[in-house]
Amino acid sequence: MTVTRDLDLSVLLADTEAEILRVVRDRDASTAGVYEMVRYHLGLDGSDGTRGKRIRPLLGLLAYASIAGDHRAALPGAAAVELGHNFSLVHDDIEDGDVERRHRATLWTLHGVPQAINTGDLIFSLSRIALHRLTDLGFSDAKVLRLMRLYDETCVRLCEGQYLDIASSASDAPMTVELYFDMIGRKTAALIAASIEAGALLATDDEAVIGGYRRFGWALGLAFQLNDDLLGIWGEQRRTGKEPTDVSRRKKTLPVLYAFEHADAAARDRLAALYAIPEPTAADIAGIVAILERTGARTFTRTEARRYRDQAIAELGALEVIDPEVRDELIGIINGVITA
Repeated sequence: MTVTRDLDLSVLLADTEAEILRVVRDRDASTAGVYEMVRYHLGLDGSDGTRGKRIRPLLGLLAYASIAGDHRAALPGAAAVELGHNFSLVHDDIEDGDVERRHRATLWTLHGVPQAINTGDLIFSLSRIALHRLTDLGFSDAKVLRLMRLYDETCVRLCEGQYLDIASSASDAPMTVELYFDMIGRKTAALIAASIEAGALLATDDEAVIGGYRRFGWALGLAFQLNDDLLGIWGEQRRTGKEPTDVSRRKKTLPVLYAFEHADAAARDRLAALYAIPEPTAADIAGIVAILERTGARTFTRTEARRYRDQAIAELGALEVIDPEVRDELIGIINGVITA
């Protein structure tokens, strides 16, 4: 089936947020405060706070629309994906000690760690409630149960990836490049792949088609993270909308891990010493970036980001079922987000 009306991404995003608000509504007066906290974190509290790009639900809706046409039947799945992503962000902020997200104070800094943990747990629970509306929209119990299984397995992988991230951060030894790819596969690629697979799963019973969308999402997820790693060090704030602070925050993303593995002994020792400084100066940061450049870390990360981007586009091109208009939208998103 082809898409019967011109695609308007702003409509898809507005419909997704309306579906989220359908779930994130006050249940009664005594607990209204926790739902206010959820809406605040999501940027849906009526303020001017940024809301994030909603890339994951958007990709899922486009996957569904590319096969079935009208995106609206897949909105509960899109809402579940966005809520699931955001429950992890609330917990990440606590675990990482981050005081700001999307240029606003994080929940735990406003309401304390216990309330923030509870709010994250509520967002996770609401994400599963969102999926139940698929039954009301006519999807079979078997289809909804399979989608819930995909969702739960993805959340398990997300938590596994976070374990690897926290364990590595607590260790003096840097993570290997191989383990880093394993970690981002669980933390980033798995959720993006599941978002896209969910859209396809709701639209068709053809396992070959579902598998193709899954592979497309997996490659896209890896490209997305590697591109983010580049922007976190070499991105231009005017173009990306966020300051490149990964080095100042001493984050060990792929360029840094690659440099640790490929630098000579003197450069490796110097890199370790600079990364041990609690509050690096501008000169310290420049020294780190210079080592990354000399070891080829920037080139390697860019090459890998492009490789997975091209793989994603190739998987997309192999999907004969996809509507051409939606394919063009997806390629536009890929090229817009993956700027490496």
